[in-house]
Parts: sequence; structure tokens; C-alpha cells
Amino acid sequence: MSLLPTEFERTEIGEIQIAPEVIEVIAGLATVEVKGVAGMSGGFAGGIAELLGRKNLSKGVKVEVGQREAAIDVSVIVEYGNRLPEVATEIQRNVKRSIETMTGLTVIEVNVHIHDVHFKSTEKMDEVEFSQRVK
Repeated sequence: MSLLPTEFERTEIGEIQIAPEVIEVIAGLATVEVKGVAGMSGGFAGGIAELLGRKNLSKGVKVEVGQREAAIDVSVIVEYGNRLPEVATEIQRNVKRSIETMTGLTVIEVNVHIHDVHFKSTEKMDEVEFSQRVK
């Protein structure tokens, strides 16, 4: 990922630049909008940012941006009970549509990496088992 803003377009009044971080945020928001996505799977740094009270909107997203094209990788946690291929396909569609609509860039690929499955009932079951053991 390049840290330099990407030169996208030159108009008669000046240049328009879109930083890669902007593409990451758009991709992250488009991903969590998809039904069945429990959250983004980021690294250690993303977890620390959340512990410190800052929400990292680009957590779990990597982008490569060229002059007119972008390639995106998203790492996600999917809710248990959803068909993984369907969730992944919808993520690809939503990320591609959002980035192309908002930036005018052509998205050449959206790679979805499913890192985990989130079990809602497990948390509730643990609480019930714990309360029964305490009695």
C-alpha cells in the first residue's frame, strides 16, 4: 500500500487526489453493511486502537491503488448460520459498487478473506452455564 496520495485526475483548476486511506474506509464501511458480516478481522494494531476508544474504519482492509484502478482485500468475521460463499459474493459486489460510485476508480478485484465465524449463542450459553455453576 502506498502512503502517497494517488493522482486521479487533472482538471483546468487543479488536481484531484484520493488517498488510499479513503478507499480503505469506503471498503470497510461497504463490507460491514452486508448482512451476515459480524465484523472486520484486523491485526494487533487494530485491536489496540479499539481498546483505546478509537474506531478504525479501515480495520481488516488493504488496498492497492493505481491511477485509475484499485484492488481491495478485506478480512472478515462472518456470523454463524450464513452461507459463506453468499456473504463473500455480496461483500465483493457492495465494495466494488461503493468504491466505483464514490471515486470513479475501476475496481479490478475484491478478495474476501474469512478469518472466523462468530457464534452468538455461545456467548449466551456461557453466561447461562456460568450462572448455574455459581448457584
